[in-house]
Amino acid sequence: MTIDSIVKKILDYHPELPDYNGCDGYKSGDPSKECTGIACALVPTIDVIRKTAELGCNFLYIHEVSYYLTPDFPEWRGGFRNKIYEEKRRLLDENGIVVFRDHDHTHAHQPDGIFTGVIKYLGWEPYQIEKLSIPHGYLFDLPETTVEELNAHLMEKIGMRGTRYIGRPDAKVSRVAIVAHLYPNAFGEEKEENGIYTDYSTEIIRLMEEEGVQVIIPGEIIEWNLLSYIADAAMLGKNVACLNIGHFNFEELGAKYAADWIGELCGHAVPIHYVHTGEMWNHQLR
Repeated sequence: MTIDSIVKKILDYHPELPDYNGCDGYKSGDPSKECTGIACALVPTIDVIRKTAELGCNFLYIHEVSYYLTPDFPEWRGGFRNKIYEEKRRLLDENGIVVFRDHDHTHAHQPDGIFTGVIKYLGWEPYQIEKLSIPHGYLFDLPETTVEELNAHLMEKIGMRGTRYIGRPDAKVSRVAIVAHLYPNAFGEEKEENGIYTDYSTEIIRLMEEEGVQVIIPGEIIEWNLLSYIADAAMLGKNVACLNIGHFNFEELGAKYAADWIGELCGHAVPIHYVHTGEMWNHQLR
């Protein structure tokens, strides 16, 4: 089975995106080669590439950016020499690894190909509430727990050494929302009409005020609006929290799930492995 035949199965599995010109596609290698094995990872870090080679795989399926530019071109286009890019490409070429990125197509899948895996491997499927009145959000009524216990659950399931969070560790919570990135204009432009201001973060504050959401788990974050609201609410003794596990940890279990469905698409004709990306940030304890 060639790598390009596997990629065709992946693209046929996803919904078609007409006139697509985004970040998805091949980032290295010759996809006409026979596939010796598939490694599924969230991010193609240097350590992930080395692990892919150790596993004897020549196809690395990834979700996030390869080469440090948002459009994720297969070549460096920064206008200056990037020696780290050159070393990374050399490592891929020396090991004959084909990298294929599947970001936009898997998020366009119904249901979302990343968060289906996140919810599955967190064990939260039985607790999911179908509707959440903001885009790109998932709502859960979990058995009552504490913020500290919820953090421990995430660390165990995702494979983390630590988290950053806002809230009291002993606060009892149950209604949790996974929400999208919180940077300005990420999901809908900010607007003001008839003296009322709204944006994505403001809509999440509304969920916390009106619909009983106690904990949010976001992707990328800023601190000056929603997170400041949660910090003040916690200081006032409210049972609320934000668990800032980081964008890549946030979606890590989606890569684990990719090994499930890609394996099924291929009839398990070649070895397939999930490779944990690992944490970007170090943790220093006092």
